[in-house]
Amino acid sequence: MWKPSDSLPMTGAQKQTLEAWMRAKTSPQRIVLRSRICLLAAEGLANNAIAHRLETSRPTVLLWRKRFNEAGPSGLSEDAPHGPSAHRLSPRKVRAIVEATLHTTPPDATHWSTRTLAHAQGVSHASVARIWDAHGLQPHRIETFKLSKDKRFVEKLTDVVGVYLTPPGQGGGVVRG
Repeated sequence: MWKPSDSLPMTGAQKQTLEAWMRAKTSPQRIVLRSRICLLAAEGLANNAIAHRLETSRPTVLLWRKRFNEAGPSGLSEDAPHGPSAHRLSPRKVRAIVEATLHTTPPDATHWSTRTLAHAQGVSHASVARIWDAHGLQPHRIETFKLSKDKRFVEKLTDVVGVYLTPPGQGGGVVRG
């Protein structure tokens, strides 16, 4: 069984701050809940009773009591930093994505999209978008000429260029009657 908790030590100014946060219509609900927890703890209510009354868990009550005890009201108003993402990509994977973007093309397409490259590399499309943004890559806005993958491209190109070099009615090309 848990030992009964002591009342949370709180100054008059701290109590006024928490009560003001609870009354303010613009206070985020998470701040209001944290304030209620600490005010009830300052009145001497047990952690289980606070959790039951506010319909939250005992670990939540313990967390915010501890944060208030360590940092006062500012400990309630700011979330703790969470550190780097557990899903951070390795530099090798980032380099592979950049290299694939710059030097390869997907089958049946002229350039990679975030989703096709993400599928090919086994990462999320948001990760590919972040990497492209960080490296200034925009494969959909390429400024160089790309050859068509059409099997009849050379034949069609020759016909179009032939029309420009010898337009109809100038001794060559098709004459219509």
